[in-house]
Amino acid sequence: MAKDINDSKSVTEFIEKLEPKHGLLIEKIRKVVLATDKEIAEQIKWNSPSFFYAGEMKAFNAKEYKRDILVINTRKEQALLVFPTGDIIPNPTGILEGDYTDGRRMITFKTIEEVEKKEKDLQQVIKSWLILVDK
Repeated sequence: MAKDINDSKSVTEFIEKLEPKHGLLIEKIRKVVLATDKEIAEQIKWNSPSFFYAGEMKAFNAKEYKRDILVINTRKEQALLVFPTGDIIPNPTGILEGDYTDGRRMITFKTIEEVEKKEKDLQQVIKSWLILVDK
């Protein structure tokens, strides 16, 4: 991995501090995201579990967030997945929500069952994002 900042320990500690039921939801999302591709790593960024592309990339301005795939905002009884560059991702299933001028798109999950039902759509969005990485 080019970006040697994978920090699974901090993500685990973050999740363990959540209310147990909410922690299970976040852990389920975490497993789905990490299972999508071997070059996805995790860390705590923006005070939340964050997932990024850890492979080699061409140089870029850090404020463009080209390495950041998604961040999980852990809100009361739901998880808000924020894709900082979501506007560039094909969205044929409509799973990505919002039309923010800064390019963000989001997915909201309230239950583990919702994650399981939309798991393939979530992974497809992530795979579509990975295809766009400037390697």
